[in-house]
Amino acid sequence: MRRRMMTTAIAATGLLALTACSGGGDDGAEEGRGDITIWYSNNPAEIAWGEQMVEAWNAENPDEQITAQEIPAGESSEAVIGAAITAGNAPCLVYNTSPAAVPQFERQGGLVNLSEFSDGDDYITDRSGDLAEQYRSEDGAFRQMPWKSNPVMIFYNKAMFAEAGLDAENPSLATYDEFLETARTIVDSGVAEYAINPSPTSEFFQSWFDFYPLYAAQSNGTLLVEDGASTFNDANGEAVAEFWSTLYSEGLAGREQYQGDSFADGVSAMSIVGPWAIAVYGEDVDWGAVPVPTQDGIAAEETYTFSDAKNIGMFTACENQGTAWDVLKFSTSEEQDGIWLEETGQMPLRQDLTGTYPDYFEANPAYEQFGDQAARTVEVPNVPNSVEIWQVFRDGYSNSVIFGEEEIPTFLEQAATEIDQLAQG
Repeated sequence: MRRRMMTTAIAATGLLALTACSGGGDDGAEEGRGDITIWYSNNPAEIAWGEQMVEAWNAENPDEQITAQEIPAGESSEAVIGAAITAGNAPCLVYNTSPAAVPQFERQGGLVNLSEFSDGDDYITDRSGDLAEQYRSEDGAFRQMPWKSNPVMIFYNKAMFAEAGLDAENPSLATYDEFLETARTIVDSGVAEYAINPSPTSEFFQSWFDFYPLYAAQSNGTLLVEDGASTFNDANGEAVAEFWSTLYSEGLAGREQYQGDSFADGVSAMSIVGPWAIAVYGEDVDWGAVPVPTQDGIAAEETYTFSDAKNIGMFTACENQGTAWDVLKFSTSEEQDGIWLEETGQMPLRQDLTGTYPDYFEANPAYEQFGDQAARTVEVPNVPNSVEIWQVFRDGYSNSVIFGEEEIPTFLEQAATEIDQLAQG
């Protein structure tokens, strides 16, 4: 099962039902010193990283100790965090904060304004560079620390491509026309039931793994919402939607949910995944990876994609925010980011990633293209009603693109109108 689904799939109904309240999150509180509590993901590799990070900090800071635990079980990690904000017992730091949930946590008054620390903005922008800008809240402040990403690309099964008579080392997948012809060859040859098989289900986040990566590439890094207005009701959005519509209408992608991993099980010859997939598929599938396609083809070194990032939130229930800020910086230092990379294979949201860790990428060449791709990623917009916005988009997309029950221009126009209203708060 995809790592992103283990703890970070936000339950829209649970998240949106949380009581919103105003205020909080803007005090900095650099003077607060003492013990803190942190939460991190239940993924084994992330736990291993978290345990060594805590041990390293605690050994050097006997008067400011970290107590760490996995995020408590619940409907989703975001629902658990939201409930903790409401109860006033959230930990100081959560190392698994979904950017899509940040606007709701902010409405609840649950997030500390990191920009109010004396070195807050400088530390974040020095570490992450231009990528940091899309994680600012509407008022320009950072209420999340850009942390790590899993930039998604096209994984393909080399053995299936070769069996279908395709070039397995240099597959023809860069343009929409090339991708469609390759997809037709795969299905017509019988090597796989589907060429590619993203989940057709209606959860709001599913569009992050079909439409959005391709829209990011086609639009040269445009977010779904920018400057308070939707962007996708244009030629780029229509081109991406028409491309996916063709895959579904020709039976090259499935309209029924597959119970399992269709790529691992050989049901599909391609999948849209991040670098986490290297460890998952590496020994079982002879795979290759290429950037997501664009209408007319774009060089790999210029192609954008979806980040699939998780960030770090500091929460206003924390009394010792000065210590928490120091821990946050320690845990995202060059040394700790390097350990993170070694332990998890996920990409720190850090400038010049491949140049900063050349030894790692030389020793792990399969990850290098993801390290390069990490510099060109698009995040979900940090806007009010984020989850509702994505649900509106997904509902229209499903009806029009997947099931063909509505014309694509109509879907784009109607979704854009409703999303524009939601984005105003």
